[in-house]
Amino acid sequence: MLVPTSEIIDQAVRASAGVGAFNVITLEHAEGVIAGAESVGKPVLLQISQNCVRFHGGRLMPIAAATAAVAAEASVPVALHLDHVEDDTLLRQAADAGFASVMYDASRLPYAENVAATRKAADWAHGQGLWIEAELGEVGGKDGAHAPGVRTDPGEAVKFVEATGVDALAVAVGSSHAMTTRTAALDHDLIARLRDAVPVPLVLHGSSGVPDEQLRDAVRHGMVKINIGTALNVAFTGRIQAADLSVSDPRKYLAPARDAIAHTVAHLLGVLAGS
Repeated sequence: MLVPTSEIIDQAVRASAGVGAFNVITLEHAEGVIAGAESVGKPVLLQISQNCVRFHGGRLMPIAAATAAVAAEASVPVALHLDHVEDDTLLRQAADAGFASVMYDASRLPYAENVAATRKAADWAHGQGLWIEAELGEVGGKDGAHAPGVRTDPGEAVKFVEATGVDALAVAVGSSHAMTTRTAALDHDLIARLRDAVPVPLVLHGSSGVPDEQLRDAVRHGMVKINIGTALNVAFTGRIQAADLSVSDPRKYLAPARDAIAHTVAHLLGVLAGS
């Protein structure tokens, strides 16, 4: 069932729990994520990124409509989130495309410009009834490299949230985007200090590279929204690479690849629940 992002996040905050936010690239991704969530009875966020939209020829509506249709028939609560939006034109399509929330990413800009751009995006999003996330202290690895030295300062984070009015903040605490090995070491003391200082839920990007026990500790120390993308792609493509690709029917390898995503999602949701 489709629900607002805020409903899932608020419930997680009250329960001191983590929420799995999984990136969608194809319809099989969406179906696999939902199947995994249903198997363990947990709510999820389905995320479509600006990069995903670019992959689909710059057209948001087809992949958004397909993802929303899968979510609407789910037996668990599901919210749709537009992820890592840098293009204001794309941002302004979010509400009409069925999204309940967006992540506006101006983190590449200098601090003052990040604040100004994010404040403008937040004002627009709230006017549309959208929940909005932003990023401070650029999370490393947009090029696939691990950047353990990047960190978010708690004092600056408080000022950023106050100045922008965002509903959640993605922080840099040692994770990195696009990691295919789970070797990231998080700064759990910093996570706890950010939790105590920042008045909105914290978001962990690059979670695919974080080992299970570190993910459990991240939630225990205050992380709420846990973004996972690469881990799904590793499971999906790994199963396809192991298949007999001489067959002409793609369903023969797409079905087990979709199942691999479901298995990965079920496992990670269990980790975020502390099991």
